[in-house]
Parts: sequence; structure tokens; C-alpha cells
Amino acid sequence: MAKRPTTTAPFRCTECGWTTAKWVGRCGECQQWGTVVEAAEQTGIVRTLAPATPSAERAAQPITRVSASDAPRRTTGIGEFDRVLGGGLVPGAAILLSGEPGVGKSTLLLDVAAHSAASGHRVLYASAEESVAQVRLRASRTGALHDELYLASETDLATILGNVDEVQPSLLIVDSVQTVSSAMHEGAAGHPSQVREVASTLIRVAKDRGLPVIIVGHVTKDGSIAGPRILEHLVDVVCHFEGDRQSSLRFVRALKNRFGPTDEVGCFDMTGDGIQEVADPSALFLGHGDPVAGTCVTIAMEGRRALPVEVQALTIKTSAPNPRRIVNGVEASRVAMVLAVLERRAGVVVSDHDVYVSTVGGVRLVEPAADLAIAVAVANAVSETALAKGTAAIGELSLAGEVRPVMQAAQRRAEAERLGYRTVVDAGSKNLRGALGDLSLHAVRPGRRRESSSRPDDEPGF
Repeated sequence: MAKRPTTTAPFRCTECGWTTAKWVGRCGECQQWGTVVEAAEQTGIVRTLAPATPSAERAAQPITRVSASDAPRRTTGIGEFDRVLGGGLVPGAAILLSGEPGVGKSTLLLDVAAHSAASGHRVLYASAEESVAQVRLRASRTGALHDELYLASETDLATILGNVDEVQPSLLIVDSVQTVSSAMHEGAAGHPSQVREVASTLIRVAKDRGLPVIIVGHVTKDGSIAGPRILEHLVDVVCHFEGDRQSSLRFVRALKNRFGPTDEVGCFDMTGDGIQEVADPSALFLGHGDPVAGTCVTIAMEGRRALPVEVQALTIKTSAPNPRRIVNGVEASRVAMVLAVLERRAGVVVSDHDVYVSTVGGVRLVEPAADLAIAVAVANAVSETALAKGTAAIGELSLAGEVRPVMQAAQRRAEAERLGYRTVVDAGSKNLRGALGDLSLHAVRPGRRRESSSRPDDEPGF
């Protein structure tokens, strides 16, 4: 067991800067383990830094004289990844890609490296987790072989930088930052101080050489990026690669992007032959065949992309005192609220039914715009009726029974029209009647409360 420091000097957390008079194993502020280290003692001597005369290249200049052509974008050869990056790779950009273990980060980056090499740009892929033979086997399986793609299996930062000097690549990929260590700093690989040192050195090399660098980062059990928080501040772009193990669909989201938008999403399909980009994932989230009772299509937004998602509901009458509420792909609390609004405001009795709600394709709906589709699907499941073909529902339900408009409604309707939906049921669409050609728009009014499950012919409802 390591001996604890006994000095009276203050201790500081390398993660958040929290200080304490004695050493502790866990930070009292950010609750991280192993980040409290001995801080340098205060000597009371104030040192001043002498100003240095900048060279002509480093001298300050008006922003209007700076040419934007000095940072041209370069495509990676994968359209979905370029979409997330804002159009491609920027020279000197530092990109951090995180994701759950086994989601396909290395497979995606090997595909990016192969496409970049095929376009005439030399790529250095430094793998600190796999041997070159293991990477070669995966590259053979996915068809990512090219003479301009160089492999190195190194955990020492100095050796990786030596390979950069030798190969002179146009793109550097380091997999991963938590497994690389620097001899210039104490601690094992993965320690916060080591992660910060390795990332800082790689970013400095990227800026000095104009070399795009893609760094793979591990995640903790709660899904956040492992290591010091400063890692996310240092890099230019933070991307998160996510997906469900039960589904082949994968998403890449930009959480931070200094060169483009942060609301773009790239879609990929993980197959046995590697990872393939999905330019139009609409068919993945829709059922096939004629509509059946208990189904309704809504238009969800994934970043700037509008995706049609089919919501399915099944209700079974039960005599149990606590009916089941089983959901998949939607929030259970949201479904419970929709069921309460249905019974209280629309008169659809579901308190004596087991209710099952799910989405098609494994997609997860978290936005309130799916409330109306869930309500329509449940109501049709109770009445055992099916919607007309080519009908979609978009809207948020309030506790008062109101159907409220949602954000980016025009884009959702445009996507519905492109996919052949001629009837869009939503709120507030009367003001846009006729704006989208032959797309039929219907505004929804909350139904009046009913005492029984039967509905008069003149009463609005679903």
C-alpha cells in the first residue's frame, strides 16, 4: 500500500481545482478518485514575465485582414461524418471522439483513415490498444487496406511523435488518449495528469503543423468522457458515437464544434463487413405494409435531420388493480402523462388496460413532439381502429388537453411530404395551409370530456 503524503502543503484536485489542507483519496467537490495531488507551496515571491517582441508572423493584426482561405476544409470521404464535422476536416483541428466500449469507434475511424488514404492523403493510425496485426485483420474484413495508411502500435507519446516526423501524415488518429503515456509527467497511463499532458502535446503538434488530429476518448459508466474536464475544453470538436447493442444503427453527434454547428447527426449502419453510412435512414424506423390498429407515425428531429418514426401501442383489458405500463424507446413518465391526459381530457379509458408502447427500429424518442403520436396510437389501440394510410401526427400535449405546436414544424412537414404523407395532424398548422403544395394540414382541438367511452359524431377527437 502506497504511503500517503505527510507534508502540510495544501493539496489540489487536478480535475476541478478544489483544495484541502490534507490528502484525501476522493475530491470533495467533483467526487473523482485519485485526482487530489500535492500543490506547490506558496513562496511569497512575485515574479513578473518580461514581454517578448512578437515576430512578423505572430504579430497581432485586424481580424478583417485575416484570410479565411488559410483553413480550407478537406473531406474525409464519408458524407455522414463530414456532416457532423461541419463539412470536413480543418487543418490543425483537434477532434475528440468518445463512445461506449464496443460501439464501433475504432471501426469508424479505420474507415475514415482508409477513405482519406484513398483520396491521396497519407494517414497515420496510432493504436495503443491493439497490435498492428489486429488492426490489419479488421482492415481486411472491412476493406480498409491502402498503401497510404500507416499503422503503429505504441503507448509512448514520444514514439508516436517520432512516427509523425518519419511518416509526415496529413491526418493523425490516436486510439486512445487514455492508453498513451508521456515520460515528461509522472503517473500511469489514464491518470488525469497523463491524459492532460498527452492531449496538450497532441493539440500543440496539430496547431504547429496544421495537422488534423482525431483522438479517441473513453467514457465512464454514466456515459461522460473519462479524464479531466479540461480535455473537452482543449479540443476543437467533441463528437459522441452512440448506439444500441441490440440494433445496428449508430449515431455520431457533435457536442462541441468550433468550426460548424452542434446540432448535426450522422447515421451509420454497423454490419459484419464494417460500418456503412446511411444517408436516408427513414425506412429504418417505419413499419411495412398497411396501417394497423395502434400505430401512428411522427416526425422526430435528430439534430437538423427530420426522421419519421412509427410509434406502436398495444392495449389489453385487465382486472389487475395495477395495470402494466411497459415502454420501449420512449420515456415511461411521458407515456404515463399522455395516458392521464387521454382519460381525463379525451375520455379514452385506459385505467383498466395493460398498455405497451414501443418504437420501430430501436430509435429513442425523448422530445415532446411525439406526445400526439403516442396518444393517437393508444386511442386507436383501445378502439381497434387504424389510421388512414399516409397520416402522421406531430404535437406536444399539455396537462390541460391542449395540442401545442413544436419547434421546426415546417421542416417536419417538408420531410413528411417528401416521404409521401399527405395528412399531417398537428397544432397551429392553419397558418401554413397551402404553403407545401398538396400536403393536407389539420389543426387539432382538444376533445371535450366524456363520461363514457362512446363518442358522439359531432365531438372532436382522434
